[in-house]
Amino acid sequence: MLARATAATAGVPLIYASGSDFVEMFVGRGAARVRKLFEKANRMAPAIIFIDELDALGKARDSGNPMMGGRGNDEAEQTLNQLLACMDGLDTTRRVCVLAATNRREVLDTALVRPGRFDRIVKLSLPDATGRENILRIHASKLPGFRECNGVDDRRPNSLGVGEKIDLSAVAALTTGFSGAELEFMVNESAIRAVRRVSNSLREGDSQVTPHVNAEDFEESLQNFFNTRRPKGGINDVWKNVWNNNAVK
Repeated sequence: MLARATAATAGVPLIYASGSDFVEMFVGRGAARVRKLFEKANRMAPAIIFIDELDALGKARDSGNPMMGGRGNDEAEQTLNQLLACMDGLDTTRRVCVLAATNRREVLDTALVRPGRFDRIVKLSLPDATGRENILRIHASKLPGFRECNGVDDRRPNSLGVGEKIDLSAVAALTTGFSGAELEFMVNESAIRAVRRVSNSLREGDSQVTPHVNAEDFEESLQNFFNTRRPKGGINDVWKNVWNNNAVK
């Protein structure tokens, strides 16, 4: 997302590649693909090259590892060497910028991440409570019948809102450590549960039901997330850290 935003802001094309695209069995194939990638960028310049999962391509070379018989993986090293050579060949007149992403910076070759190749290293941390609330609001605003409030129902334990209204600040307080993708998943799961609930009501003959996502859908979605993906701590421990604001707006 950051790479797309950078390219859109600069008004230049974004050339996407995954690190695994360059992993080949036959010696020379990966290096050839690296050359073609940079040649394509030069033809489209100004352009941005974005390499996702850089660790698949840029792992530290192990030619001195005795367990490897004194020599590393020839194909992997040749591909990495080609990437280093192509990045050294870039200059300001070519107007090509290289961005990359990895979750395993510690395994990258030191020659790859040195200044002159990757000049800036940006560490992206997980969103804080305010960030999570804003992310939730972006995704929840797309839900049919979504209404937001500030406050929870003190008559229901573990409430995340009042009636059909949801307190996104309460949801954000319970989702410490969640990434943007996990927050989006939780909102989508809430929408799925709302569809099931409305469908059941219609089958039972309730013609007055209106399609909407309410607080109970978010509560069930969050409960399911902790039960299936984070079973060790459990949501009950998380609830202890949440301050229930009884003032409803």
